[in-house]
Amino acid sequence: MHAARAQVVAVGSALPERRLSNAELAARLDTSDEWIVSRTGIRERRVCEPGQGLITLAEPAARRCLEKAGVAADTLDGIIVATITGDMVMPATANLLQHRLGAARAWAFDLLNACNGFVAALANAATWIESGRAKRILVVGGDVMSSLIDWKDRNTCVLFGDGCGAVLVEAGSADGNGIIGFELHSDGGPASELCVPCSGSAMPPTAEALARGDHFLKQNGKMVFTHAVRRMAEVATSLMRTHGLGAADVDLVVPHQANLRIIEPTAERIGVPMSKVVVNLDRLGNTTAATIPLALADAEADGRLRPGSRVLLVAFGGGLTWGALYMKWGRG
Repeated sequence: MHAARAQVVAVGSALPERRLSNAELAARLDTSDEWIVSRTGIRERRVCEPGQGLITLAEPAARRCLEKAGVAADTLDGIIVATITGDMVMPATANLLQHRLGAARAWAFDLLNACNGFVAALANAATWIESGRAKRILVVGGDVMSSLIDWKDRNTCVLFGDGCGAVLVEAGSADGNGIIGFELHSDGGPASELCVPCSGSAMPPTAEALARGDHFLKQNGKMVFTHAVRRMAEVATSLMRTHGLGAADVDLVVPHQANLRIIEPTAERIGVPMSKVVVNLDRLGNTTAATIPLALADAEADGRLRPGSRVLLVAFGGGLTWGALYMKWGRG
């Protein structure tokens, strides 16, 4: 038994005001609303204004989360921000957030794990709390994917949006609500199939690299799709088997929101009906590390996520990386 169980007790979210519809994209690309919806399930997405970095979404999401939890920022032990689009390479967006919130005693760092970033960050926070080295950690998942997208490439630009969500993780009773278990995996072999080539030390941002568009996200869509369907179902099934769980033990599945054609077969393979699956990608698209916390916020708002709800999170992203986490929501 752990001395404490990590309880996820509140969620907050923030979105850009601007809505970008499929019709707007179709007006400047060789595509249509019907083509996008039939292949992805996405109808619109939110997009930041130029110069609007992640911190402009992370701060309000974090403040809303802390307000719901009834917790002051200066009681936080740590802040983890899962993102691949931090405001800059250095300092971490988590450090900027720590300062803006006035969380003076909290350590802070960013975690880069693409679309699996939020699950990985939540698992990291649980480990800190279960070890007794922290009692209260703010976990943020957010991305400004519009900063990485080539808006002339219909294969990628129709998929992504911007947004941010935050949850508060606290130490609670070892036999109460909280994170029951998680499972994480990685495979760096196909890393180049989903990457941003010009984004680090391997390829500096020269004029030549920028002219080639190497600073934009590159994706082998067919390969990523195939891996995502297989790996998300595998990791969810494996985690459930490890903890002796069946479909009846799951009240809600909150999957990474990449494509409805990934979400539906994942639910089918783990034996959970779509009525238990939270889907918001039709309105928000793929917001990378933000998809799961934004979906949690939506589920809470519509009454499906309540204290004691048994929730399965599952994600897949660039790396390649994938993971799942099972928890009972809220304090108690």
